[in-house]
Amino acid sequence: MTDDMYTRTRLLIGDEAVERLRNSSVLICGCGAVGGHTAEAMVRAGVGRIRFVDGDVFSESNLNRQILCTRDTVGRSKAECAAERARSINPDIDADYVSCHISSETLPLIFNGEFDVLLDCIDTLACKAELIRYAYDREIPVFSSMGAAMHIDPQRIRTATLDRTSVCPIARSLRKSLKDIDQSRISVVYSDEEPVRIETEPDEFGKSVIGSLPTVPGVAGLTLASMAISRLIEGV
Repeated sequence: MTDDMYTRTRLLIGDEAVERLRNSSVLICGCGAVGGHTAEAMVRAGVGRIRFVDGDVFSESNLNRQILCTRDTVGRSKAECAAERARSINPDIDADYVSCHISSETLPLIFNGEFDVLLDCIDTLACKAELIRYAYDREIPVFSSMGAAMHIDPQRIRTATLDRTSVCPIARSLRKSLKDIDQSRISVVYSDEEPVRIETEPDEFGKSVIGSLPTVPGVAGLTLASMAISRLIEGV
């Protein structure tokens, strides 16, 4: 048996599944806490083409939980760093990136090309709804993270379709925003732990500062990737 980076993957899932992953094209929107772990798993699983999308840059406050954030990447584009890391792991991967925020103006650019799945790891609710709807209308399977901040227990991470979630306030709001679509077609990762709410002052950009650990986003991101990998392997 040839010893390469996919030797152990082949032992578990077989050559055909490895080839399906290699021939897959994936869109990852959001390269932060959840998205970084999702990206790491998709690259190491052997997905052949990934586009990374994120309009932010890394800051020091990201060091506590974002796998792509290091002292060397602080101040750099999250999407660019994700593509760079992907190529450092697998030089054969077709990795590109779009450094922009999600909006009606940028969605055509983001979705330019063919994609087998969308991995939604963004946390702005209005943009999230717009992103999911755009993919849904184009019949691209959606795997979406409902958010991992303000949670402590990684064992409370759950998977479901959007219409079957409970407790999670992000999922609840998203259901209202997307009430006109078939929510059973949207696969999500969420926590059924009540969020821990602590009032803080907004940062210098006016954004709310919310508490987060490295554990829950990591588990959520890897779980999201696992769901998408299973879909790609099944080839449906």
